[in-house]
Amino acid sequence: MRTFDLSPLFRASVGFDNLARVFDAATRLDDAHFSYPPYNIAKAGEDAYRITFAVAGFGEKDIDVNVENNTLTVRGKVAGDGDAATYLYRGIAGRSFERKFELANHIHVDGARIENGLLHIDLKRVVPEALKPRKIAVASGANTVSTPSNTNQQVENAA
Repeated sequence: MRTFDLSPLFRASVGFDNLARVFDAATRLDDAHFSYPPYNIAKAGEDAYRITFAVAGFGEKDIDVNVENNTLTVRGKVAGDGDAATYLYRGIAGRSFERKFELANHIHVDGARIENGLLHIDLKRVVPEALKPRKIAVASGANTVSTPSNTNQQVENAA
């Protein structure tokens, strides 16, 4: 039985409620799921990433890229060939596929393009200004009276 009870972790954390969904998805995968199509994940910059799929035989109309609830889904389905050829060997896979990736918070899909049989999906981390680190000025001097409203005013002025 591959069931994890993560409820004790949720008492000491905030915002990790989708962690159970990630663990559940990871335990349901098998090795066949990872074999087709092959892909790379690369860090293209400080806040930029790229997922590259090898999709030989697929056109831009055969590929569907969606993002929903921080899940990137890439689907490929080749339309019927209409080719009546009898193959002696068929090494170029043309089967349908579906890949899902859990995106971290603040990761946005910047674009997707097919080039030379490779599907490139560009991702970018966009952190809101409110979540970026900021320096708080420390006031000195005995004249400053520390009241809750005065402290809030000092922090707001420092920002």
